[in-house]
Amino acid sequence: MTEKFYLGISGLIFAVIGVLHLLRIIFGWSAKVGVIVAPLWVSLIVLIIAAFLSFWAFRLYRTVTP
Repeated sequence: MTEKFYLGISGLIFAVIGVLHLLRIIFGWSAKVGVIVAPLWVSLIVLIIAAFLSFWAFRLYRTVTP
């Protein structure tokens, strides 16, 4: 596995996670882990972190030579 491939896959996974959390915020979906219900503000924090990591991975993807 090359570094460029790894960065592309990582960026894509973090982007999907971010989009799912954005959809949860927009539609008000509930999220439960066992008996604990996660509030929507948790998704906002995860959305910000996932967006940053996705941006960072794709930025590095562009700078790595094949």
